[in-house]
Amino acid sequence: MPLPAPTETLMHREAAEAAAVVAHQLLANRSVVEALAAELRQTPPPFVVTCARGSSDHAATYAKYVLETQLGVVVASASPSVGSVYEVPLQLRGALFLVISQSGKSPDLLRNAEAAKAAGARVVALVNVEDSPLAQLADTVIPLRAGAERSVAATKSYLASLSAILQLAACWKQDAALLDALETLPQAMAQAWDCDWSPLATGLQPATNLFVLGRGIGLGAAQEAALKFKETCGLHAEAYSSAEVKHGPMALVGPGFPVLAFAQPDGTGAGTAAVAQEFAARGAQVWLAGAGGSLPQPQAPHPLCAPLLVVQSFYKAINALALSRGHNPDLPPHLNKVTETV
Repeated sequence: MPLPAPTETLMHREAAEAAAVVAHQLLANRSVVEALAAELRQTPPPFVVTCARGSSDHAATYAKYVLETQLGVVVASASPSVGSVYEVPLQLRGALFLVISQSGKSPDLLRNAEAAKAAGARVVALVNVEDSPLAQLADTVIPLRAGAERSVAATKSYLASLSAILQLAACWKQDAALLDALETLPQAMAQAWDCDWSPLATGLQPATNLFVLGRGIGLGAAQEAALKFKETCGLHAEAYSSAEVKHGPMALVGPGFPVLAFAQPDGTGAGTAAVAQEFAARGAQVWLAGAGGSLPQPQAPHPLCAPLLVVQSFYKAINALALSRGHNPDLPPHLNKVTETV
């Protein structure tokens, strides 16, 4: 079967909708998020637990850094097998249990959410399918409102997860600057979609492996990019913190080794750019987004918005890369749209 043109894939069409999805979501969810935020301020949770798989778990990484840096509340990632396989009850009384899922029907997430609710946690579901079992179980539902997503590779639903997390943090903290930034975020995402990352798609066409680097707020974006390289391009990619990569993995980086780095516009950005420069000096093939790097990015309305912009630009490039390598990004081998793990 012949491959579609780059603009004709479901992945391209759905990723292109992300800015409009986020604009609608932020407006439609404002009242439910404000109500939840008021309850969280009145009865602050002692800690937050995230529960997710795949791209949604990369959104959970973003949630960890956003909530910890903005609210000072400790955020831990639940290991779904602890509840679904080992069936060990955890001490979660009073905690905020944040479950992120596109389909809302994976058995392991459902079992953990049920256990968390029974343990006295407040279960909040960020879910795209609003009549899903997870949505029916949750104490509060924050709809992703991404609409139907038919490509196996999640795009607009992932970005909608990030914007939902960002809105929750802004309302919970009552941060005027962040709330203002949300007003212009969709416009910035549209600009990011128009950025030309074709040198990345061209340069990685013959690659067999690469590192993707980020740090802090931007680490989840690196994780998401690495997953997309694997599932849409058949390209082995590993995501690392730009600090963690120096603890062993950097020994692999030499002449010609591909590295994609996302420099977050905050206190971590200079360090990520420095690591990228160090690798380039060794002869590595380096692409850097942010910090004046080779991959263009619009200015983020707030540093916390930057991961949404870099991922939006990346999705357009990875779609083109997949096709150039002979892969249909909508139909990765051996994968289904909904993965139900236990």
